[in-house]
Amino acid sequence: MKKFLETIINIYNIDELRQRITITLFLLLVYRLGAQIVIPGIDSVQLASLAERADGGGLLGILNAFTGGAFTNASVFALGIMPYISASIVVQLMGIAIPYLQKLQKEGESGRKTINQITRWLTIAICVVQAPAYLFGLSALGVPDSAFILGRGPLFLFSSVTILVTGTIFAMWLGEKITDKGIGNGISLLIMVGIIANLPLSFTQEFISRVSENNGGLMLVLIELVLWIIIILLSILLVMAVRQIPVQYARRTSGGNSIKSTSLSGSRQYIPLKLNASGVMPIIFAQALMFAPVYLGSLFGNSSFGQWMQSEFSDIFGLWYNILFGLLIIIFTFFYTAMTVPTNKMSDDLKRSGGFIPGIRPGNDTSNYLDNIMTNITFPGSLYLAAIAVFPAVVVKFMGMQQGWALFYGGTSLLIMVGVAIDTIQQVNSYLLNRHYDGLMKTGKSRRTITPTI
Repeated sequence: MKKFLETIINIYNIDELRQRITITLFLLLVYRLGAQIVIPGIDSVQLASLAERADGGGLLGILNAFTGGAFTNASVFALGIMPYISASIVVQLMGIAIPYLQKLQKEGESGRKTINQITRWLTIAICVVQAPAYLFGLSALGVPDSAFILGRGPLFLFSSVTILVTGTIFAMWLGEKITDKGIGNGISLLIMVGIIANLPLSFTQEFISRVSENNGGLMLVLIELVLWIIIILLSILLVMAVRQIPVQYARRTSGGNSIKSTSLSGSRQYIPLKLNASGVMPIIFAQALMFAPVYLGSLFGNSSFGQWMQSEFSDIFGLWYNILFGLLIIIFTFFYTAMTVPTNKMSDDLKRSGGFIPGIRPGNDTSNYLDNIMTNITFPGSLYLAAIAVFPAVVVKFMGMQQGWALFYGGTSLLIMVGVAIDTIQQVNSYLLNRHYDGLMKTGKSRRTITPTI
């Protein structure tokens, strides 16, 4: 505890770091206040049915969690930052196939600015489509027509769509300002603060359920908290675990103006290949496809097979739902890793810089070797990711846990919180270490030193 307090004092003593943290907290507060402002013309009192459906989980629950409740509040930030994330994913995937985007990626800072501008315009286009769909979808989600005080005429639709699009663009601006002027990745912090906003209420509901209903009492609550900490530690291992590939660089010694000899026993470095290179994207992709079985079941009408499909795959804590969910996560983990980890480019860059993997020829042999290593570590990584993703269903089934609280025991929410927290702590660490202070992590060492290897 004394060590922690000393670190907090050291953070306060660094003017730049203190200012960045203050700016970050202020902008996050602005985002949370905006999430409580309801779109003009909608009665917030009549949105209770929407909140109840979001509490059931699924994609609707994830959207509500990512927006910190703004989705069910019909807030000006109801669309959240998800359109920007969707646009970023689309641009990233298009960059693999479109030569123009590949050229921009190689142009450094100017190319990055152009790509960011393309992403912003694509975000606006996605918002223009999603905003009317959200407004019309409120009725399908159980919101009564009387909630629309002024009706849903052209004037209401135009003004509401404009507000929703502006809200997303403003949230995107907040995220970029946090990245530039604050600490950590702004977009990720906006998502994390939205997820954390639901944590106190979910835990309170679980606590009341255990204590007041004589459903295990305080002892079971304590067991749940210990289990939660264990899951967080396992998630940290998943996020940080890497396989280090040794790399040797030629060391040249020169005498005068001419190179006299070249030594192959130069500095030894490592290529860190992550156990989970795809992050939470496989879970997001798989979650988006989990509506397909219910839709297919509806095509079979009232037949026994159609009824079975709709009943089994509409329960996000059901057995068949989670079996299919886990399989899709494994498949998408391999797909996304193959799309985003360019082993060919890594091999070319290594050859160009005069480096090589001991015992492996530069060029195609190095590329094939790296690809084989990625395949070998991606398989256990995908199983690990799938296990964490379906773990909320396990605790609901075997521990009788409240569904809202169970969602924090795995899946997208937990992995995002862990990943963003680690990234932010590392940035704070870099400021402390540059000023010769001990960091927040053990003995102030860098991530590379404490990263577990496999």
